[in-house]
Amino acid sequence: MNYLKKVILLLSAIILTFTLAGCRQERPENAIAERIENQNEPTIRWGVKADTNLFGQYSVAEGEIIGFDIDMAKAITDIMTDGQGTPEFVEVTSKTRIPLLTNGNIDAIIATMTISAERAEEVNFSKVYFNGGQNLLVAEDSPINGIDDLTGDDTVIAIKGSTSAQNFREIKPEVNVVDLENYSEGFVALQAGQGEALTTDNAILLGMVDTNPNFRLAGENFTVEPYGIAIDKSETDFQEKVNSAIEEIVASGLYDEIYTKWFGEFLPNENAGAELVPVNDWVNNNVYSEGGEGIIAGAESINEALKTFRENASQEESGEE
Repeated sequence: MNYLKKVILLLSAIILTFTLAGCRQERPENAIAERIENQNEPTIRWGVKADTNLFGQYSVAEGEIIGFDIDMAKAITDIMTDGQGTPEFVEVTSKTRIPLLTNGNIDAIIATMTISAERAEEVNFSKVYFNGGQNLLVAEDSPINGIDDLTGDDTVIAIKGSTSAQNFREIKPEVNVVDLENYSEGFVALQAGQGEALTTDNAILLGMVDTNPNFRLAGENFTVEPYGIAIDKSETDFQEKVNSAIEEIVASGLYDEIYTKWFGEFLPNENAGAELVPVNDWVNNNVYSEGGEGIIAGAESINEALKTFRENASQEESGEE
């Protein structure tokens, strides 16, 4: 009897696998772009986070998900549909977002998703819409102002199994790293003085700063984590529409307004939109090209490129040559 059950379960799994594969293979080309063009009031389904403060988090007071990613998705939808469309937000996690996209449950992912060569084999990405990277969270009165200030006497808190923990050990092998189960435990440990800093993606750390003003980010990012909007590979026309919308949002100044709304209090940058240009250049030269530098070495390149970009912009504003 047990043997028969195992056979039935195995056959069911095989049938389900082929069914899902078949659905993906039969997906028509550019169906989303055609839907947007042919429907009077099209709906665009966005996969978003609902637990990441500042980017996508459910607000009990407002009864909906709010954040930077949400406002960007609304603006892109408005531009692509000439103000006639409606954005629909579907909660995703890091594990579910790509399967939901490739199976057609959502049209695009805008959920703090780093553009990487590995992910680009499964999905297409838009232009960069946020320049993220790994950083450190420290107490407001901490003497630490960057990763170089950490020594072998310091302890840094990281999350088990995260790429952040791996990256940090590679960069600063002499520093003691304590791995905890999740971000909540990590932050509690930092508050209790069990470490000098907590390290993870700056998007997550910014959310912690927002609700805990006695903490701050320490210096520049030391990895490069450019965020892009993920789109199914069958939807190249839709990808072009998304890219055009992002360009329009940046050119109009709306990007800087949205950025300031969510990050202006503790990460001010009046030229956040314009600074996406060198970040996009880095992605094209290193993520989509063979032999490019990795995310750790790339952080130095991005920081240097942004420094040059800001200096040139400052000279143009002052009329210097």
